[in-house]
Amino acid sequence: MTGQTLPSPAPSPASTLAGRTILMSGGSRGIGLAIALRAARDGANIVMLAKTDKPHPKLEGTVHTAAAQIEAEGGKALAIVGDVRNDADVAGAVAAAVERFGGLDIVLNNASAIDLSPTDAVDMKRYDLMQDINARGTFLLSKTAIPELRKSPAAHILTLSPPLNLDPRWAGDHLAYTMAKYGMSLTTLGLARELAKDGIGVNSLWPATIIETAAIQNLPGGAPLLSGARTPQIVADAAYAILTRDPRSYTGHFAIDEEVLAEQGITDLDGYAAGDPAARRTPDIFLDGAPSASSGIEAP
Repeated sequence: MTGQTLPSPAPSPASTLAGRTILMSGGSRGIGLAIALRAARDGANIVMLAKTDKPHPKLEGTVHTAAAQIEAEGGKALAIVGDVRNDADVAGAVAAAVERFGGLDIVLNNASAIDLSPTDAVDMKRYDLMQDINARGTFLLSKTAIPELRKSPAAHILTLSPPLNLDPRWAGDHLAYTMAKYGMSLTTLGLARELAKDGIGVNSLWPATIIETAAIQNLPGGAPLLSGARTPQIVADAAYAILTRDPRSYTGHFAIDEEVLAEQGITDLDGYAAGDPAARRTPDIFLDGAPSASSGIEAP
């Protein structure tokens, strides 16, 4: 289902994304694509750095099909086949964005790998993959883009990562994944302070509930969670609300999608339900009240 249209935010240097250039890691499907399509409806320029060049047997969409959808929604797209783990690919994507669109306004750290295995079961190749894509990739893409972002009158870095919740159950349930995701969030925490003098807004965004994506569906035991999921559109609308705020006054936040929408006056979220709107929503991990496996440690 399609979510509700956001009301216009208060005037700021970027109260619309028209003509703004967004560089996104990933984005060929799921939450990243939903955010790109929401921005495209304003007439934004979307540069996607993604690995999916050819159709995947289990996953819909490629960087090329995503670019076509963006263009169909009124945006301009530049599809770059590359890997956020590769320094040269990231530098090339930043350079290509500037060459094609004349500058860079927004970095969206969307690419992420997930493996919820406990420590003794996680494969070290999967551990390295999560660290390289999630923590290192977020740091690398943000770092490489900073010189260009400083030239923008309303620059943002938005990362899809959770609040830094030190309840030990999250590390105890899936230490490898928690370390990788918290690496993304630490990048937000540090860059928000470091770049405040430059007027660059640096924030993280996380869904209050499980989101209906192929990544969740393909997880072992993931399918049952989708009965209480929401669609990626809720994250897209929340991201839009953040990216159209004044980055000089909105920075250093670990925002939750439904709280962002509530600030916009949107509290009826039934339209975002992936299934029956009357069904209980499934809280996402890293949030108070979310379900977790028994870690043997009681939260205070």
